Amino acid sequence: MKVFINPGHAPNGYPDPGAVSNGVRECDVVANVGNLLANYLTAAGVEVVGVLQHDDLGTICDASNNADADVFISLHCNSAANSAAEGTETFHWHTSSSGKKLAECIQDQIVHSLETYDRGVKKCVPGTGTNFYVVRNTDAVAVLVEMAFISNADDRMLLEDNQDDFARAIARGVTDYQQMI
Repeated sequence: MKVFINPGHAPNGYPDPGAVSNGVRECDVVANVGNLLANYLTAAGVEVVGVLQHDDLGTICDASNNADADVFISLHCNSAANSAAEGTETFHWHTSSSGKKLAECIQDQIVHSLETYDRGVKKCVPGTGTNFYVVRNTDAVAVLVEMAFISNADDRMLLEDNQDDFARAIARGVTDYQQMI
């Protein structure tokens, strides 16, 4: 199985660092988790065919498609105006049963390992706010993982202090999925 990893938003935060809260930038958190994830997957015998953080979504999808990835994982930190919003949610394309299985495996591992609030596995649906470009335009089984809310003080602490745990949980989710297919 070949996996492509997309840490969301632009490298070094320019032009888009993603969500920012108390000096913690989404782009930095997901870049670190993405690199750790690649190492854990490789150690588990999973072929990582790319780790790309880029400001152009088309470039990301093209790279994954050109690498002939079987699985595509986009990593993100959620944010909300309401600082009480918390937890983990994982998105898949609405018609992809394989995407749903992958999303469930990753979601379960994060929620149980880090004890984040379970916001559930959700569908990316055209014409809604969940019509994520990278999930829609990647040939691989694709998921977008919102690890936790950077805008919530407790979740932000997890995102700052437990990046290795997030990477390990996501890697276990991928290997759980691999065993199912």
